[in-house]
Amino acid sequence: MEILVVNPNTTRAMTDKIGRAAQAAAAPGTRVRATQPAMGPASIEGFYDEAFSVPGLLAEIAAGEAAGVAGHVIACFDDTGLDAARCLAAAPVVGIGEAAFHVAALLAHRFTVVTTLSRSIAAIEGNLVRYGLATRCARVRAAEVPVLALEDRDGDAIGRIATEIERARAEDRADAIVLGCAGMADLAGELSAAHGLPVIDGVAAAVVLVEGLARLGLRTAKSGPYAPPLPKAYAGMFAPFAPRAG
Repeated sequence: MEILVVNPNTTRAMTDKIGRAAQAAAAPGTRVRATQPAMGPASIEGFYDEAFSVPGLLAEIAAGEAAGVAGHVIACFDDTGLDAARCLAAAPVVGIGEAAFHVAALLAHRFTVVTTLSRSIAAIEGNLVRYGLATRCARVRAAEVPVLALEDRDGDAIGRIATEIERARAEDRADAIVLGCAGMADLAGELSAAHGLPVIDGVAAAVVLVEGLARLGLRTAKSGPYAPPLPKAYAGMFAPFAPRAG
């Protein structure tokens, strides 16, 4: 089985980190193909960055479909472009935010999300409502760490995240922590051991879930809103993305 894991930003070091975390979580015999778009922002920090990351993300999903992968993982915690990707793909598509929330809800009565910057809180809270899990989330906290700062192990990013985890335990009465950024994928085990509670990485959770869907032989529903896009012309630089008949 081959799983495509797409980092929707264009930072290679983060893609490599995500790929290692995904492969470590995968079952024996599963091959992870970690990719990133050829165009888009270096990191996704808010709605503006998210909008410009979607075309490149969809190009990677289309390439994965053409290669016949068993499933796709979108490795941005905001679940960037998730609905559009499901319109494009027949294979299952799982977002890491969606996966982490569901896994946390299976393990704990209440969980707290620890993300990077405050500007990301609104998008995460909106997704929790959409997925029906807002009442299971005690709070969404921001460590005020820029996404690319997570690539610097010598900085204070881990300390800031750890501080928010301790606050979540004391103030939110959280039973589990969800790490709210794909750039935190390599920290879950370390933080769980340090704080004595489940710490969930969405990359690993999404890989396991998409593997399970593929093994069950399940495909993305195509009779409703995830039906393939209708053929039509797209203008300007988006012309290559125009849906084709058949």
